[in-house]
Amino acid sequence: MSSLISKTIKMRLVEEHDAEFILSLRLDEKYSTYLTKVESDLDRQKSWIKEYKKSEQEKKQFYFIIERLDGCACGTVRLYDFREHSFSWGSWILNQDKTRYSAIESALMVYKYGFDYLGFMKSHFEVMKGNEKVVAFHEKMGARRVGEDEVNFYFEINKPQIDIVRANFIGKII
Repeated sequence: MSSLISKTIKMRLVEEHDAEFILSLRLDEKYSTYLTKVESDLDRQKSWIKEYKKSEQEKKQFYFIIERLDGCACGTVRLYDFREHSFSWGSWILNQDKTRYSAIESALMVYKYGFDYLGFMKSHFEVMKGNEKVVAFHEKMGARRVGEDEVNFYFEINKPQIDIVRANFIGKII
């Protein structure tokens, strides 16, 4: 499964030609405050994508471009750190071109991919402290804080919880 479609957005696997778009998001201070910093180097971003594609083929991680249904790219998200029963996700950025429901739609598509396609039973992830909107979003979805350090809050959410959330949105946005 290389793409997912929802009511107002779709997600497709990253390709090398997406490097400029990814770099523009990662370098924009509005969107990158709570992400690992990157250098302004397009060739380096392309090289990273080439290496990533190898790990994608090995099913070690999946990096998606989020697009509106009209094809306008509006974000990214990545699934990685696969463990026996759990996956992590991050690199989640949505820009000003996003749709009204792209956050919930993309999150539910991430969980669909991780739970339904890859077969995991839970997800673990971190959110940087200070990123209150994202913390609140995950907590509203039912994620539980399971720890913290000086930089991050750590969360877990399981498939049954997401199934409940998904059922609440059937017919509304999915």
